[in-house]
Amino acid sequence: MNIGFVGIGRMGANMARHLKDRQFQITAVYDINRAKATSVAAEVGCAASQDLSEVTAESDVIFTVVTDDNAVRQIFTGAGDNLLVNARGKLFINCETISPGVEIDVEKLAHQAGAESLEACMASSITQARDGKLYLMCGGDEATFRKAEPILKELGSVVRYIGKSGEAAKVKALVNMVMNINTAGLAEGLALGAALGLDLEMLRQVFSQTGAASRVLETDGEDMQNREHTCYFSAAHAAKDSGIALQLARSLGLHLPLARATKEQYDRMIAEGLGELDKSGIAELTFKDRHKHSGDRI
Repeated sequence: MNIGFVGIGRMGANMARHLKDRQFQITAVYDINRAKATSVAAEVGCAASQDLSEVTAESDVIFTVVTDDNAVRQIFTGAGDNLLVNARGKLFINCETISPGVEIDVEKLAHQAGAESLEACMASSITQARDGKLYLMCGGDEATFRKAEPILKELGSVVRYIGKSGEAAKVKALVNMVMNINTAGLAEGLALGAALGLDLEMLRQVFSQTGAASRVLETDGEDMQNREHTCYFSAAHAAKDSGIALQLARSLGLHLPLARATKEQYDRMIAEGLGELDKSGIAELTFKDRHKHSGDRI
C-alpha cells in the first residue's frame, strides 16, 4: 500500500513518521511550505511532490491534514491541479477539523471521480500522532471505514466509527468547543487565584482533587502558571474550531454564550498577534499584569 500525505505540519509529519516506522511505504508528501515538504520527504524516504495530482498518482491512500474549510476546498477543487485528477480507485482520509458540510461535499466529489473519502477526525496532539496513539472519530460510508480501518489502527489507540459523512466532524467540533471552554475557564480560575495571592501549585492540586478537575488541567495548568506556551494546539485553531460549533448552533437557533465568549477570547489572541501560541496562552489575557504581552515574558 502506497501512502501519501497532503499537509505535513505538526500532526501530518508525525503521522507520516510513525507509519514509516511501522514499515508502511510513504510515496509522496505535499505542503504549501516547500522547505518543510522537502525536509519531511527526506526523513520518510519519498518525493516532495510539487503538484497535488502527483500525490494522487503516487499513492493508494492519501491522508489530508490541512488547516481549514478553504484549504480543503482548494486541494480537492483547485483549478488545474487538485487531488481528484485521475483519482479513480484512490482512498482519501481527511483528518483536519472542518465543517461537516465540507466533509459531505468532499465525499460527493470523490465519488464522482471514482474515489472514496473518509473523515478521520483527531482528538489528540503531536505526541500521540508520533506514537500512533491518536483518538480517531470516523465518518463516511461504513464499507469505506472498514477498508481504511487497518491503517487507521496503526495510527490510533482508539478508532471509532461515528456514522455517515459529516457526523464525525460534528462530534469533533463539540469536543473542541468543550475543551476550549474548559481551557478558558481554567485560565480564569488560576488568574483569580494568582491575584488573590494563592499558591498556584496548591490550587492546581486542589482543582485536581475536586469538581474543578479536567483533562485541560492536566495538560495546560502548569503551562499557564509558568507561561510556557509552546504550541501543540494553537489559539488560531481553537478559534476556528469553536467557530465551527457556533455555526452549527446558529443553524439550529441555539444560543451558546460560553462557546461565544471563549471564541471571542481566542479571536482576541489572534488580533493581538498571539494566535500561534498554544491554547494555554489564553492565560495571557486573564492573569493580572500579563495583558501587555511583553515578548521577554512569554
